[in-house]
Amino acid sequence: MSDAVSRVVPDTAEYLMELRVGTPPFSFLAVADTGSDLIWANCVPCTNCYSQTAPLFDPRNSSSYRTEHCDSNLCKALSRSACGAGSSCEYHYAYQDGSKIDGVLATEDLTFYSSAGSPLVFSNIAFGCNYQSSGSFSSRTAGLAGLGGGTVSLVSQIVPSLDKSYFSYCLVPKSDTQSSSKVIFGSTGVVAGIKVTTPMTVEHSHFVLRLEEIIVDGAGSVPVPPSAPGLTTGNIIIDSGTTLNYLPAGVLSSLVQEVSRVVSLPKATDPEGVMPLCFTVTGEADKRKLPFITFKFAGEASVRLSPMSIFMDEFSFTGVAACLAVVNSGSGPPLFGNVAQQNLHVGYDLDIPAVSFASADCTKL
Repeated sequence: MSDAVSRVVPDTAEYLMELRVGTPPFSFLAVADTGSDLIWANCVPCTNCYSQTAPLFDPRNSSSYRTEHCDSNLCKALSRSACGAGSSCEYHYAYQDGSKIDGVLATEDLTFYSSAGSPLVFSNIAFGCNYQSSGSFSSRTAGLAGLGGGTVSLVSQIVPSLDKSYFSYCLVPKSDTQSSSKVIFGSTGVVAGIKVTTPMTVEHSHFVLRLEEIIVDGAGSVPVPPSAPGLTTGNIIIDSGTTLNYLPAGVLSSLVQEVSRVVSLPKATDPEGVMPLCFTVTGEADKRKLPFITFKFAGEASVRLSPMSIFMDEFSFTGVAACLAVVNSGSGPPLFGNVAQQNLHVGYDLDIPAVSFASADCTKL
């Protein structure tokens, strides 16, 4: 098979991709998350789940649904699994933001379309059926598509049957709520044109890069320490399922200092109390005073982020604050989140392995 394509739409904190699971295919929106592996949906009866607007997946309506035995290799590949009723494989996942899910591991058919428009069915794909879920999921979200490097991720399970071990996505600006873009698995997704490429490694199913420095236009550059908590091969995880960027305290305070030097707008506070540096903006002219900021990765891969991709508009009673979309990573690993990946065509070559970035109008890709 050549390629498999899915639609991606912006949500408030996340990007959601369309999944079709089961026989007949049941379509739902799932978080497109390179920071985790398991594919899951909230399932009937799900008495203890966050509230969602879409219907729950009902495994009784699917002829291809098979619960997985707790002795199976797929079950053992999960980070936290146990034997449930009838030797079924039960999992418990806790995500970095405090969200939690509990459910039963099954195998299912997943249906995608090729770029030519023909349906492609991938059989026996590991799939989690939640009976409990809680956390910061939006009501539009009916599940999650783990796009990480682990054994049970969507990528690891479908890419081997395609013509190239590659996938890419392009995230439209969060403000374009009516627009959509694509995630493409296989050779048609290869990032073309003017691009930069940086080496990648896989650690605990995460895609890890090496960030060398951050350069603020009109100010100085901030060096980034080569090592980070919990990582051995690089110092930052590229994570489409996290909104903000997370950086070590020392890097963050230097970055805040450099940005403060070049922005002549009055300071503001983040109404959410999360981001450390905000400015009062009263119109487009003020927004033009915000700098471009470049993240320079190993291999001379400089990714230049426009103010839209590194500042977030936060609304409060006092007006609009533009906040630097970077927070302290604390004792956890640094993260390159989805705000910074807006209007970038991001490609993951799993053979090399490397990640490529190209500036793009994602609505047109």
